[in-house]
Amino acid sequence: MSSRRSEALAFSLVTGINHAMARLVDIWDSIGIMEEQRVERMETVKKHIEGLLNDMIIEEEALKHRIRANIITFKKQLETLCLEMSTEPYKLEEGLTVLQIEKNLRLRVDVLTKEKGERLKELHGLQQQDKELCVELCITPYYIPTGSMPSRTQLQELREHIQTLSEEKKSRAQVFSGLREDIRKLMEEMGHEPETSLEKESVCHDEETFLLTNENIKALKLLLSQMEVKKESLTNTLAELKERAMCLWNRLEALEQDHNVFQESVQGTLSDQITQWQGEVDRLTELQKARLEDVIENVRQELVASWDKCNLGPEQREPFNVHFCDNNFTEELLALHDAALLKVKNYYDQVKPLLEALQKWEKYWAVFQDFEKKANDPNRFSNRGGALLKEAKEKVKIQKMLPKLEEVLRTGVEVWEKDQGSAFLVQGQRVMTYISSQWEEHKQQRGKEKSERAALQTSKKGEMTTLFKTPTKRAHGGINGPTPNKIRKTPSQLTRVRSSSTFISMPSRKPPLSQVQMQKTRSLESSSSQRTPLLEYNSTERKQPVDISYSDFTSALSNKTSDAVFNSTAKDPTF
Repeated sequence: MSSRRSEALAFSLVTGINHAMARLVDIWDSIGIMEEQRVERMETVKKHIEGLLNDMIIEEEALKHRIRANIITFKKQLETLCLEMSTEPYKLEEGLTVLQIEKNLRLRVDVLTKEKGERLKELHGLQQQDKELCVELCITPYYIPTGSMPSRTQLQELREHIQTLSEEKKSRAQVFSGLREDIRKLMEEMGHEPETSLEKESVCHDEETFLLTNENIKALKLLLSQMEVKKESLTNTLAELKERAMCLWNRLEALEQDHNVFQESVQGTLSDQITQWQGEVDRLTELQKARLEDVIENVRQELVASWDKCNLGPEQREPFNVHFCDNNFTEELLALHDAALLKVKNYYDQVKPLLEALQKWEKYWAVFQDFEKKANDPNRFSNRGGALLKEAKEKVKIQKMLPKLEEVLRTGVEVWEKDQGSAFLVQGQRVMTYISSQWEEHKQQRGKEKSERAALQTSKKGEMTTLFKTPTKRAHGGINGPTPNKIRKTPSQLTRVRSSSTFISMPSRKPPLSQVQMQKTRSLESSSSQRTPLLEYNSTERKQPVDISYSDFTSALSNKTSDAVFNSTAKDPTF
């Protein structure tokens, strides 16, 4: 279509020239210009037209050369831009004219040049942000060679780097503010005035004075730990002063109202409270000096209570008897008593778990002994409410619990003695020796009770034998005399006779419920006799009590139960 238009334009141009020449000829004819002059004029017209066309051709040729030069220039610029901006080389389409090639190259150069400017501008802004963050955080900036054109990947990495630094700054700022706030609170609680430059900067409210560096964070954490240690030290000092004041108040028998009034009046920081409590301790100390005798006596009472609490024997208390019986009341004597009391309290803190375990064993031991005492009472078999069976079950439970507690004590004592390098004594004895002595004493007491019951039973049998002997003497009067009177018996003797005759004449009578409960009790007691108490190994330093086993103990218990049954059947009128 375009070629046809150009051909039409060329044809119209030729036609126009022809029409113009024909008109010129007409004009020349009308004027009467001769042929020679016409030729000259036509040559002039020809030269003019050819000159115009030649000028136009020259201009178009120059344009052609300029376009080709631009193409070469744009190609070079494109190569440089693509290389700087790390983009793929620009590829031209095939079949394009020179003018189209020049236009496409020019537009591509303009686009890349604009993008280059935008990248440089963005790079400058990002580098400025990165520099500020890196200065605050003391971190190496993101490296991009100076004067180079950043690629899209580098710009994206720089953006992510700045985002990471911003989050790190926010996180560190929170840590900084938290640490500084904690340090400030600790200083306020302790009444501590900032001394070093770090302490002053940490309590300063200006956030810009502190760089958010890892070194500064470590320094603040170290300062915080130092403040916490100092606070703990002050707290311990305050607790010691309070304990000392309470001890002095108790020794001086001060009124509880005075204690409360002083405690309510104590206010301020830890340092202020320490100063106030120290003043009170000093006042009480001076008052104590004026009342040394009463104070030392109170300390002695407290010392005895602590000794008893720790189950210390006479041999362990003996070294302090010289000072305990000293009546020369001086501050030195009070100091000795205070040191001894502190030593006993520290010892109690060390052996408290063992003492608690021993107290638990003694509690169960007391219950066990109480059950043993009840076993000697024959009236317990007359119970009809099931209490006897319940009591037997409880006794079995106690008998199982005692060896377990003894094992716990033995293990705990071994560990404690190994750690401390000294023996754990109860009333001057090794703990298992003490337990063994309790069992031996209990066994001896049962043997004594058994002997007493056997003696009592023998005496009762002798009385009954005397009661049933046949009388051989008759009343005076001879053979022919009156009929002898029957031997008169007292009501109590008649009752015994009836009781004995009844017991003999009713062998097939069904046993009462008390005997059934007694048999159940005996079976439970015999089933629990398989356990053996733990005994302390023999010591070469002192004489040990005789070890006993549960089999011996329950065997004696069965004999004891049989005696109780016999006594109950002898005394119960229902038999």
